[in-house]
Amino acid sequence: MITAFARVDGHPVGVIANQPMVLSGAIDNEASDKAASFIRFCDSYNLPLVFVVDTPGAMPGVAEEKGGIIKRGGRFFNAIVEADVPKVTVIIRKAYGGGYAVMGSKQLSADLNFAWPTARIAVIGAEGAAQLLVKRFPDPNAPEVQKIRDDFIEGYNLNMATPWIAAERGYIDAVIQPHETRLLLRKSLRLLRDKQNGPKVQRKHGLLPL
Repeated sequence: MITAFARVDGHPVGVIANQPMVLSGAIDNEASDKAASFIRFCDSYNLPLVFVVDTPGAMPGVAEEKGGIIKRGGRFFNAIVEADVPKVTVIIRKAYGGGYAVMGSKQLSADLNFAWPTARIAVIGAEGAAQLLVKRFPDPNAPEVQKIRDDFIEGYNLNMATPWIAAERGYIDAVIQPHETRLLLRKSLRLLRDKQNGPKVQRKHGLLPL
């Protein structure tokens, strides 16, 4: 997980980005802690947040579960939901499952979400879904089964995981070209500079996973 400070139009922002060169961008316990702390810091100083998404989801495994991935991931979840600063998300490649949910998804209160044409947005990646499918066959390695697998992956990427489907369903605001990213970030943050949140619910704070 990459966290950094930057300037857009001369105004400071906090940037949170997946690092695909480490664990393919998967979110492990340490990444969750790092992101949650950074989000709360930015929120406390009213710094807008920019998310750059390329994640296959949460890191699976017994070691992560023993390390408290549900609780620590919950803190990440809590931080993003409670932050009321402007939030802009750009999906550049993979955006799968719960990993995408906490990386500035519209469902968790992000203000504007954009995706490159190379984005893949789904509950699970095409290869993972295909693996679950072929496991049901007596011989998953048979040529005809592999043909089914390849056809499934192609159809999944064309008809389910494309950013255009996500835009059609309202999960993102627009599919943009990479060269448009800087300008749209500037426009988005300018638009959100005077963001006003709705009336506060009658509570002091959310329930932090402890």
